[in-house]
Amino acid sequence: MCALPKKLQTIKAEIEPKNKALLQDFLYHLKVERGMAANSIEAYARDISDFLVFDPKAAVDYLPDDLVKYFLALQDLGMQNTSMARKRVAIKQFFEHLLINDHPIKLDFELVPSIKIDSYLPDTISVEEMQQLLDSLPMDDSLSFRNKVMMELLYATGMRVSELLGLTIHDLHFEQTMILVRGKGSKQRYVPYLKSLNPLLHKYLELHRNILLKEKQTDILFLNRFGNQLSRMGFWKILRQACIKAGIKRDVSPHTFRHSFATHLLEAGVSIRIVQSLLGHSSINTTQVYTHVDTRWLIETHRQYHPRA
Repeated sequence: MCALPKKLQTIKAEIEPKNKALLQDFLYHLKVERGMAANSIEAYARDISDFLVFDPKAAVDYLPDDLVKYFLALQDLGMQNTSMARKRVAIKQFFEHLLINDHPIKLDFELVPSIKIDSYLPDTISVEEMQQLLDSLPMDDSLSFRNKVMMELLYATGMRVSELLGLTIHDLHFEQTMILVRGKGSKQRYVPYLKSLNPLLHKYLELHRNILLKEKQTDILFLNRFGNQLSRMGFWKILRQACIKAGIKRDVSPHTFRHSFATHLLEAGVSIRIVQSLLGHSSINTTQVYTHVDTRWLIETHRQYHPRA
């Protein structure tokens, strides 16, 4: 990750006052009218603020060349195309919002070159590595038992880590072995989990969660040692230590679980439409990236089953 110059690290307070008001109005639109998740809104705020601070002027005075200069500066710093493309989307939507609301915008995005995104393959681990990791998890106390349940559930469902940590005790439906998941943009979906996890979930709820709760009142499912909701950073640290103890030498992030879940299902022959539904993707194009992950598996399957092999 590249380090931004001081001009790009300036806090929001240094945005032109009128621009700051326009930005707040746009962020309110994202929250109320589009139902965007808080994390996404924060990302939009950062991306738009960086540009407004880089070249401070009235929003109606920006020209295409201003944005081109901005992206060239980021490129010189070594910022990846994926990050610049994300920033371009956020800035474009901000100015489109201004135009819709009758602000005389001069910034024509048709004159701002698009940013080519390099092909991307999700990071995954093999079925054997995942089993090695999950089977190595101890259950000696309430914290380690919680960690075991979280990681088993994350791999069993393909949830995002933010979705996992946002679960409440009311989202579990034991008889149907289903979980109500609240995804991006306030979207909800039901995801099945393995029936074999019910004993773990019951024991966590009946014993270990009560120990962690420390007489506090919350319906959040997974708690930290203080009885509060576990953070994403907290989960990441737990996962890193678990991988070290399990002897997994590759980089494994919470999203690796989601990528591996999708890849392993597709390798087993599950329909891509089913995987799309389980992951909560609104477009199948997002899911199709997983069909390109393991070409070695495709080659071996082709050799094994083709009549002329």
